[in-house]
Amino acid sequence: MWDLEFISEEDFENHVRKTIENYRESLKSMTLKDFNKNIIDPVKFAFDKALYGISWQELINNEITRQRDKTNNNYIGYFHQYIFKYIDKCIVPPNGKDGGWDVIYKNPDGLYFAPNDECDELVHTIYVEMKNKHNTMNSSSAERTYKKMQQQLCNDDDCACYLVEAIANDSQNIVWETTVDKKKVHHKRIRRVSIDQFYNIVTGQSDAFYKVCMKLPEIIAKVAPQMTNDKNVDDTVYSELKKEAKHYKAGDEDVNLTLAMYMLGFSSYLGFNGTN
Repeated sequence: MWDLEFISEEDFENHVRKTIENYRESLKSMTLKDFNKNIIDPVKFAFDKALYGISWQELINNEITRQRDKTNNNYIGYFHQYIFKYIDKCIVPPNGKDGGWDVIYKNPDGLYFAPNDECDELVHTIYVEMKNKHNTMNSSSAERTYKKMQQQLCNDDDCACYLVEAIANDSQNIVWETTVDKKKVHHKRIRRVSIDQFYNIVTGQSDAFYKVCMKLPEIIAKVAPQMTNDKNVDDTVYSELKKEAKHYKAGDEDVNLTLAMYMLGFSSYLGFNGTN
């Protein structure tokens, strides 16, 4: 029985299907060039190999997994953001449109932007920036986001701005206190809101996010088998690195592999640029 009143079963399935399609993009075979697209830190690898007591192959496989996991975190962000396009009165603007907000919620009847014990003031629009975790924002990113929200309040005095966190420290709808231009700032209509509280506001159901989470495994199990995966993952990073190592005569195979790893980051550096 479908018990999510705020989103249809078909829409929920389609959204899960699209998220899985995105997720599977990270499973494409990885080459050495892909592996070093964002130049790795070979010195860290040297420490990791020695201190964890693992082989180069295992170390490389761990890094491949880490890179894929980082990509997949973005796709989970997609799931959290774009589900709201199926929910009444919510808009998910195209990238860069409508001020670049992740979600905009408009309620013609007005809504309380804060818990009743804090405020009895109504607004008609909420502008949302979404983050998987608040601690993934560095100070400059937080400052930039807060300034954007300040500007929105200047442009529209009938709104509130939320930083919605999927993984918050607690269920919350609180004033966001941060630092802008080296000064502590806060405003009652600029708030940090956990995603469960945001669901509550836009659906009127306090357990809406709980229902999404409880329904999710069932829908993934239903949708995933319907999607063929014709991509055979055949990572070639280690084999390519071994091939590169054969060009060097610095020592035994392990030493030459170490040098090949160094060359990923330091090939133009003094001393390395003449290595053969």
